[in-house]
Amino acid sequence: MSYIIHKGDEKDLPDNQALDLTAAGHEVWRVAATEGHLLPQPPARGADADLRKSAAHWIDRDTVAWKVEPSASLHHSLAFSEKGDIAYAKGDLTGDLRVIRLIPGELTDAQKAKWPHLAGHTALKVDPRDAGLIGKALRGQVVAVERDASGALLTATGVQIPGVLDDVYAEAAGVELGPVWRGAPRLSVWAPTARKVELALHRDAAGGGRTVHEMRRDDETGVWSVRGLPSWKGRYYTFLVTVYSPAAGKVVTNEVTDPYSLSLAADSVRSQVVDLSDRSLVPGGWSSLTKPKAVTQDRASVYELHVRDFSASDASVPADRRGTYAAFAGDGAGMKELRKLAEDGLTHVHLLPVFDIATVPERKSDRAEPDCDLASMPADSEQQQACVAKVAAKDAFNWGYDPRHYTVPEGSYASDPDGSGRIKEFRGMVAGLNGAGLRVVMDVVYNHTHAAGQDPTSVLDRIVPGYYHRLLDDGAVATSTCCANTAPEHTMMGKLVVDSVVTWARDYKVDGFRFDLMGHHPKANMLAVRKALDGLTLARDGVDGKSIILYGEGWNFGEVANDARFEQATQLNMAGTGIGTFSDRLRDAVRGGSPFDADPRVQGFGSGLAGAPNGSPANGTAEQQRARLLGYQDLIKVGLTGNLRDYTFTASGGRQVKGSEVDYNGSPAGYTASPGEVVTYVDAHDNETLFDALAYKLPQATTMADRVRMQSLSLATAVLAQGTSFVHAGSERLRSKSLDRNSFDSGDWFNRLLWDCSQGNGFGAGLPPRADNGDKWAYARPLLADPALRPDCASIGSARARYGELLKIRSSSPAFALGSLAEVQKRLTFPAGGAAETPGVVTMHLDASGIDPRWKSITVVFNATPETQPQTVAALKDAQVTLHPVQTAGDDAVVKQSTFDPTTGTLTVPARTVAVFVRS
Repeated sequence: MSYIIHKGDEKDLPDNQALDLTAAGHEVWRVAATEGHLLPQPPARGADADLRKSAAHWIDRDTVAWKVEPSASLHHSLAFSEKGDIAYAKGDLTGDLRVIRLIPGELTDAQKAKWPHLAGHTALKVDPRDAGLIGKALRGQVVAVERDASGALLTATGVQIPGVLDDVYAEAAGVELGPVWRGAPRLSVWAPTARKVELALHRDAAGGGRTVHEMRRDDETGVWSVRGLPSWKGRYYTFLVTVYSPAAGKVVTNEVTDPYSLSLAADSVRSQVVDLSDRSLVPGGWSSLTKPKAVTQDRASVYELHVRDFSASDASVPADRRGTYAAFAGDGAGMKELRKLAEDGLTHVHLLPVFDIATVPERKSDRAEPDCDLASMPADSEQQQACVAKVAAKDAFNWGYDPRHYTVPEGSYASDPDGSGRIKEFRGMVAGLNGAGLRVVMDVVYNHTHAAGQDPTSVLDRIVPGYYHRLLDDGAVATSTCCANTAPEHTMMGKLVVDSVVTWARDYKVDGFRFDLMGHHPKANMLAVRKALDGLTLARDGVDGKSIILYGEGWNFGEVANDARFEQATQLNMAGTGIGTFSDRLRDAVRGGSPFDADPRVQGFGSGLAGAPNGSPANGTAEQQRARLLGYQDLIKVGLTGNLRDYTFTASGGRQVKGSEVDYNGSPAGYTASPGEVVTYVDAHDNETLFDALAYKLPQATTMADRVRMQSLSLATAVLAQGTSFVHAGSERLRSKSLDRNSFDSGDWFNRLLWDCSQGNGFGAGLPPRADNGDKWAYARPLLADPALRPDCASIGSARARYGELLKIRSSSPAFALGSLAEVQKRLTFPAGGAAETPGVVTMHLDASGIDPRWKSITVVFNATPETQPQTVAALKDAQVTLHPVQTAGDDAVVKQSTFDPTTGTLTVPARTVAVFVRS
């Protein structure tokens, strides 16, 4: 090798061609050499070139954030290959690659605010000279490269591209996607990284008569579209997307359904071209459907129900309609019961996921059900769960928290899963529930998908790989929600959420939405949903969007915890938005402990901590139990106010506190700005039912009559609280899942909702499935084997009557829905609270003067103890006070033993009783 030294414009050809690479002040440009004729080099460190990972983040068209050391002696770039053939071999990258140069820069304050988890990364700026290559790079494989001064490869990694896609294709947010029908269909899909997209049009659901149509790309938006003919109506289609897939490590052509599908073939294998306004897709009277009167969110009483549970075990429903949408349009036992609940005051039915899910075979012929005689097996047997587990993957049951297509009704609940029949039947279900006097809430799961990458059930990631899901710092898909987490913080995933919700609200007339793991959504995304719904009007859309309620799980965990990536839609952050979050505070105080206790016998206010110890060492000493009980009472008081953060009251320790100053496991008990921002409950589909929790926690010798009373008392804390009241279907009739704490895949047997009390309540159906309950079997066996823990019709009827009375009481006065912090602070007090309050008793006083035409005040006494308890309320001295007329007219002889002494203002309430007193 020879060389020339350049000194400005002068050249110097040294006689001595020896080269000292360590000499300072010189650059050496190695132009070419052959193996065996290179000068000796110091050994280089091994290159870190794992192209399966993606540790660099291209956050906008100008900036790459990467955790590398900035140095003048290091060179950074983006290598890209339109062929997707970049690989690592023999110390360097190979493939047909081009380079975008990167130069040192800094993250702006705005960039750090938008990408807080990347704020400590090094900023590298795209060299303006290479800006014209960005579009080509994004449609191929992109690798971030670090080399030393000699050009030797030091690091190479894949690149996360959601940020730059949102920047370059920002206009896509305003484009209508999916099938849009205006005389003829237009099909559009956002696929900015695709090399080619074609439409495969099929004659039928089985895929026959396929023809392929070219789709055109709009370079400004990255949207591919094709205009069809009116004759396409009812035809099935897929997209053929040619794109670089990091999961496959190459360019692939994926045949994939439409993320914006409105109808599907069975098992989601093909999308269908439909017009949701087509008359053939609506039941009779749909356009003039009369809705039950809307209520504000703090007045709502919600009943959480699963479509299959509702009728699968109901012999009064025709066999071919059991477990389907059609059961809600009939007159079976379940619908009769829902009408009665609506008459009592229930306002909403919350349906567990009813969008297209990935885990249930949609054709009945493809399913398998347990072939055992489950009813004949011993109550504490392992046989039932083993038999159910054998077919769990192929049976008809799943909760449905495994989305495949967000905006299509689930096909397994339809009479025919192929095509658009499910649309009409879903609408018939909504009409049936509305006709029963109930509005409809959908449980929606936009926080994750069933699968990602090249999995056959992956939809989003096979169209725009690496975009729709939230990636960890190394490029792995985050799975903290159980499955592949989506990223609603990315523009087009956030748009999908909003567009889907609007479709359900406008075209299916859904009255509310419950967001699964809402804390994994940005607060901004939830506000965008609220704004879009508020824009729907009766005149234009046939829907009053402002009457639609919104609530969700505001849990704070995972890779987004503590606002690590954005301001989350968590409990504390949603204050002031009007969007509700579930409160675990009152739930845990009433039930005792937490859903995750190793010993399920930890007691609470409603489960025996007040005077009925069960002997478990997990409850601590008598002194510890008393202290915990009083702490629970403070949590319950905060819950009764609607978990208001700024509500002031006297805590059990005697100190004046705000709701936010009451501790809940290190977090504030009070966190809402108004009562409508909390959903108050003591049981839901997650964890054991309330009956099962009480089975674990109450002493085993507790009579069934007392179990019924404690069930009713526990439910009363949620029903008579300010804010949204929420109950799991069947809790009003002592529903059991045989102690199963996670029945998502436990089949019909463990999830039975029994409207016929002669069949029992589900308790004693065998040991619950081992996977989620095996560690509790030692506690469960003696309970399940005890026939005294199986309620008869009288017990079930009593529980149902008490819940109905609670609903009637809640709806009897505006005092149970005061609506604002100011009104709650003014009218709701705990007159027997403070340092002298009775352990096991909470007394709530509501000043109803001026807002209730019948009563000046309402006083509720929750007596969870096994003894009669007096409670003195000074404001009632010399007043005319009686038991609430609903309880006076009821059949509970115990509550009628409650008395009032006007000379002292003392209310006396029997053991394990909720008594409601009114002042005329």
